[in-house]
Amino acid sequence: MTIRIDAHQHFWNLDKNEYPWLTPEHGVIYRTFEPAELEPQIRAAGIDKTVLVQANNSYEDTDYMLAIADEFDWVGGVVGWVPLDKPLAAAKKLEAYCKHPRFKGVRHLIHDEPDPDWVVRDKVIEGLQVLASFEIPFDVVAVFPNHLKHIPVLAERVPDLRMVIDHLAKPPILDKQWEPWAGQLARAAEYPQVYAKVSGLNTAASWTDWTAADLRPYVDHAFEHFGAERLMFGSDWPVATLAGDYRKVWEETGRALEGRPAAQIDAVLGGTAAAFYKLDVK
Repeated sequence: MTIRIDAHQHFWNLDKNEYPWLTPEHGVIYRTFEPAELEPQIRAAGIDKTVLVQANNSYEDTDYMLAIADEFDWVGGVVGWVPLDKPLAAAKKLEAYCKHPRFKGVRHLIHDEPDPDWVVRDKVIEGLQVLASFEIPFDVVAVFPNHLKHIPVLAERVPDLRMVIDHLAKPPILDKQWEPWAGQLARAAEYPQVYAKVSGLNTAASWTDWTAADLRPYVDHAFEHFGAERLMFGSDWPVATLAGDYRKVWEETGRALEGRPAAQIDAVLGGTAAAFYKLDVK
C-alpha cells in the first residue's frame, strides 16, 4: 500500500498557549493555525497522515497537540516535548505521554537556546539516554552552522537513540553555498540511526522565487548519503507559508524527486516516516 505522509507540520493557538519565539516580526505566521485550515490542503495534495511537531518547549503545547490528535485521525503522530536537561522529570513525563498511542517523538527548540552547544551538555545527554530507553526518537532542530556538527557526538554518546535532522539542517540554499554544510551532513549520515527530513527548504531559499531547481542539489546530496530509506518529506506548514503555500511546497518537492525510482519516491513521501515514527497507517 502506498501512503503519503507529511512528516513535519505545526499548529499553534495564540489564545491558548505561549510561543515566545513567535512575534509580530514573523509577519504572516503570527496568528493561530489549526486543523480546519490545513485539512483541505492536505486532502488536495493526497496526504494520508501528518506528524504534528512541537512549537514550544512546554507541556501545554504537547497536551494541546495530543488533544488535536484525539480529534483528527489524520494526525498520525505527535512529536512533543519533555525537559531533556532534567532527566528525572523527563522520565516521569515520558511514562505518562507514552501511554498515548499517537505520542511518537520528542523535540526541543535547541536553536533558541543561548548556548549553541546546549544539546551536548552532560545533563541533556543523560536526558537523551532516558529518551532512548523509551524507544522514542529525537527530532533535531539542527540549524546550520551551529548544530549539525553535534549529530555525530550524539550518535556516539547515545547510540540507541534514533534521530531525525529537521529540514536537512537548513542548508545555505539562498547563498548557493555548499561546504561545510555538505561535509557535516555526510558525516551525520554515517550513523545508521540518523535520518533526515526533506522539509523547510523553501524558507532557506529565496522566499519570492524559489523552485525545485534550487532545492535539487541539496536533496540529491541527502539522497547520496542517507538513501531514500532514511529520508522523509515534511511541509513545515505553516512556517512554509513565509515562502509560498502548501501546494507549492508539495509540488516542487515532487519535482525535486523526479527521475528517481517509484519505490524511492514512495519511501520519501511516506514509507520512511511511517517506519521511523512507528505510525499506525492501516
